[in-house]
Amino acid sequence: MKRVLVTGGAGFISSAFIRHLLRATPYEVVSLDALTYAGNLENLSDVQAHERLSIVHGDIRDEALVKSVVAAVDVIVNAAAESHVEKSIAEGAAEFVATNVEGTRVLLDAIREEPVERFILISSSEVYGTAEAAPMDEEHPLNPRSPYAATKAGADRLAFSYRATYDLPVVIVRPFNNYGARQHPEKVIPRFILQAFADEPLTVHGDGTASRDWLYVEDDAEAIEAVIEADLDLVSGEVINVATGMDVSVSRIADVVLELLGKPASLKEHVEERPGQVHRHIGSTEKAERLLGWSAKTPIEDGLARTVAWYRDNEDWWRGIQARARTEISVS
Repeated sequence: MKRVLVTGGAGFISSAFIRHLLRATPYEVVSLDALTYAGNLENLSDVQAHERLSIVHGDIRDEALVKSVVAAVDVIVNAAAESHVEKSIAEGAAEFVATNVEGTRVLLDAIREEPVERFILISSSEVYGTAEAAPMDEEHPLNPRSPYAATKAGADRLAFSYRATYDLPVVIVRPFNNYGARQHPEKVIPRFILQAFADEPLTVHGDGTASRDWLYVEDDAEAIEAVIEADLDLVSGEVINVATGMDVSVSRIADVVLELLGKPASLKEHVEERPGQVHRHIGSTEKAERLLGWSAKTPIEDGLARTVAWYRDNEDWWRGIQARARTEISVS
């Protein structure tokens, strides 16, 4: 039976992926997470006692710990990342380089000593920057526009170099803009939902025409499983977008959230453009369909309705995150 290590396992995408693996496969799963601001064990509360899940509290930069964990698994899905774009802009890139680049390096060096069947790096579509061609395929130039995105590009290319140099079984996955249950409130869709709950303005950067390829997180989980299941000869060394092939403006997302909650359109408010803004993101789906037999199946309206319902029904979860954030601010 396969044993799958998911780094950053208490995060948003990774916890959804763990939940999917436990539901849809017979695999044993190991979650390794340092439990920073984005890692929340409550994200795994409904499966924490599952007989096929092991939880390890630790940092992927801890070389001794990583080697011991890697020695006992067959597949690694590296989803550990610092991912707060505004924080990377306001506070600089140090933490992002440490986790996103150095942490990836530690894992890659570990599998040189303790080989695994495959190493899947969860990169990001942010590495592309603004679309120079639509849709963006995997050959699109990498033009990251924030310190966060630059560190994801660094990890992406580092993993590729280890494949080229050491012939490691590396697969690089570039998901587009995920959304869904348990996403940290700093991200735009949950932020809009919580602002609407409180009858506060839904703050849209710039004129709101910036558009994204919005990917429902459960579709992403299915795509990552498909990478595990695919013939290694087909996917090893490949970069694969995980996208819907359609983009929707941030302004339209705000409108739909307000419509779903029966709130007035006047709550949408435009604010100053964010530095390093990416104006258009839309991904090519051809390669994922060809290599994985996968395509996204959740329309944006359905995914948003499910997401709004989850936040409505899980107030304790997001209020707990808000309370911790206020405590951290007061302490600092």
